[in-house]
Amino acid sequence: MTRRVWRRREAEAPPSGWPGHVHPVIQRIYAARGVCTPDGVEHRLARLLSPTLLGGMDRAVAVLMDAIANDRHIVVAGDYDCDGATGTAVAVRGLRLLGARHVAHVVPNRFVHGYGLSEALVASLQPSPDLIVTVDNGIASVAGVAAARARGIGVLITDHHLPGDTLPEADAIVNPNLADDGFPSKALAGVGVMFYLLLSLRAAMRDAGRFTQGEPDLGALLDLVALGTVADLVPLDFNNRVLVEAGLKRMRAGKACAGITALIEASGRSLATIAATDLAFAIGPRLNAAGRLEDMSLGVACLLTDEVGIARRYAEQLSGINQERREMQAGMVEEAERMVALARHVDAVGVALFDEGWHPGIVGLIASKLKEKLHRPVLAFAPAGDDTDELRGSARSIPGFHIRDALAEIDAKHPGLILRFGGHAMAAGLSLQARDFDRFAAAFDAAARRHLDDDHLQALVHTDGELDYRDHTLDLAKQLRHAGPWGQAFPPPVFEARFECASWKPMGSRHLRLQLRHTQGGAPLEAVMFNCYEGTPPPARMRVAYELSVNDWQGRESVRLLLTHMEAL
Repeated sequence: MTRRVWRRREAEAPPSGWPGHVHPVIQRIYAARGVCTPDGVEHRLARLLSPTLLGGMDRAVAVLMDAIANDRHIVVAGDYDCDGATGTAVAVRGLRLLGARHVAHVVPNRFVHGYGLSEALVASLQPSPDLIVTVDNGIASVAGVAAARARGIGVLITDHHLPGDTLPEADAIVNPNLADDGFPSKALAGVGVMFYLLLSLRAAMRDAGRFTQGEPDLGALLDLVALGTVADLVPLDFNNRVLVEAGLKRMRAGKACAGITALIEASGRSLATIAATDLAFAIGPRLNAAGRLEDMSLGVACLLTDEVGIARRYAEQLSGINQERREMQAGMVEEAERMVALARHVDAVGVALFDEGWHPGIVGLIASKLKEKLHRPVLAFAPAGDDTDELRGSARSIPGFHIRDALAEIDAKHPGLILRFGGHAMAAGLSLQARDFDRFAAAFDAAARRHLDDDHLQALVHTDGELDYRDHTLDLAKQLRHAGPWGQAFPPPVFEARFECASWKPMGSRHLRLQLRHTQGGAPLEAVMFNCYEGTPPPARMRVAYELSVNDWQGRESVRLLLTHMEAL
């Protein structure tokens, strides 16, 4: 097991004003995340930031008001990840609720059209629509927007990705991350931006007297908003937590759309107890797998159908694709780890890997897995698969290294080396010519060395401190499960402790099931650790980081420790 530096999350101020039913442990956990008073977790929809604060909204609403009033043909152009799929479903469902009669959708096939609103995707739209509305993409689609406008097609961009130096000449742009946008939360996912646009559109239609028989309930879309927000790993600031919690409440109340309900059932999760972590690790990957290996149109269809039987068939197909993705990913990760073990890149601070046999839809997952293992920024490349000599790469970074800015820096120092790139601080994508891989790898490593020092490269285990052995209760585990919603930048509680291993056995080929006895006393506790077993027994005495979780097996609930790190004492 890897030895790392342990660091406890500390509160800037002590918790205060909490009612007695909120467990002191939960109060301490909230305070360590900057929430010291109860109003920081009052996730009521009334506390959402106003849509009027989002830049470009008036122009975007005017474009949609005109399109609906004049019965224009609208095509929603999404993206091939979970955020794009849920955002596409929100746009199509929402526009139809608000009176648009001719709304279709298109999602690019990454192997045919490339990313975003590309020229190839625009050319595929036959017959031409009157208006394209992008969701979770478009801010980098300068050529695609120009191609659409040359055909007389209007373009409304909704996106949340960081813009480049040149903005597309669209009819309207809504993106909280534009340089001059004053929206207080820059963390909205693509689906969140689309939902905000629909809220503004409904308000404008209300003011114009468009609703003669009651106005549509856009709250019905919040299950989709929650799924896309969590799956896209955007920071769960207060505003995003409000959106996610509202969506989870709809799911737990049995009001989710047929597609999400079917995906939850297919994953073996319970609607009644669904949590944000289930969306991140069980539901989101099933949708993402379609975009990675095949065509995200299947995922969007699952989210748009209202027929329970059809939704279940789609969910079964998506689960099968996800299983294929898991098997493919496992083989590719092993291969990448062998590359590193053979010292091919052991000295690199910025690690770039390429293999001709890798699948371009999986390289992001490879980069993510290796980033966790090496605690280095990692870029994984595969052949683009479109009869060119291009490579398609996906990057994952560590705190202290803004990956998109690093790619922009490389692009400025080496013009023409990178063909295309875009992304966020922690994740990005790019394309380059295969012949330029070695030159790019050297440039990437050099950029990482300029910005990262030894402290950045020190792998940390962040915990919320120790938990008294008497607090390992089912009641606290249940409270923790729904105390979030937990996610990016609002991480689930992780505790640390010293245990003795009472017994253990392998679970499958890579996992461990253990009985652990706390050194303070108490009865042995059931524990599991995934993707850790390599044929050697766990230590007899150990220091572990763990989540206090609920194990629901055949209707019987019990406490289980989910170990995230283990090292011998």
